[in-house]
Amino acid sequence: MALDGRGLRLQRLVGDGRAVIIAVDHGLFDGPIPAMENLPRTVEKINRQVDAVLVAPGMLRHCHTVFAGPKRPLAVVRLNWNTVYCFGLHYREAKSVSILDAENALREGMDIALVSLTLETGSEERDAENVEVFAKLTNDCHRLGIPVIGEYFPTQSDGLTPEQMHEKVLLGSRIVAELGADAIKTFFTQDFSAVTACCPVPVFGLGAEKLPTQREALELAAREVADGAGGVVFGRNAIQVPNPVDFQAALCDVVKHDMAVNDAVREHKLE
Repeated sequence: MALDGRGLRLQRLVGDGRAVIIAVDHGLFDGPIPAMENLPRTVEKINRQVDAVLVAPGMLRHCHTVFAGPKRPLAVVRLNWNTVYCFGLHYREAKSVSILDAENALREGMDIALVSLTLETGSEERDAENVEVFAKLTNDCHRLGIPVIGEYFPTQSDGLTPEQMHEKVLLGSRIVAELGADAIKTFFTQDFSAVTACCPVPVFGLGAEKLPTQREALELAAREVADGAGGVVFGRNAIQVPNPVDFQAALCDVVKHDMAVNDAVREHKLE
């Protein structure tokens, strides 16, 4: 059966293997952070062999250089904003709002949408509103032939035990898949293989907090892949490093080509 536009975009992202996505949308929630103060300059240090780059809507036009050329990364654009990410602003209610409709995002150059969902906000009404935002954006994207990466982000993620994190990610990821996501972005957990096994779409593991060494970041990626991840989404761990291009090449080797971490570190001279 022939693939439609949505299927072709998704196939280009993951193909027959795994995807490496570099996230640089942190300013949408954190403002300028180290190594991402000047985002147009930051994206110049992105290795063109990665599969996609995640950006906020307003930065897509400013970072156009990374998306130019025949072998360019795909543009993944975040379409909703949620207070759950704003740790510096001390928000606690996890309210989601749409920040750009699918049609305008497509016009701006979006290839793939990212839509996030947060549940267990403390209010059934708020949870239902968040689901409504997620479902509308996802359905609108599908109508236009745009695949959706559904992100599940638990509330108060910084204070959860490993057991609590796993339970929330296991529940939320399946709900995101049931709501129609074509892929999922979420936290790595102590039993991540259970998460990937119960979702019929690729599950991408986060890099999350900046790890002390590049080796540890690659080891995290290797564990995610070993547990069935369809790829990774790394931000700080792929940008806040001495040479982002070299680290991202190593990340691609580990994730896409099953290279051992020690070999990747040595091959790309990360130590």
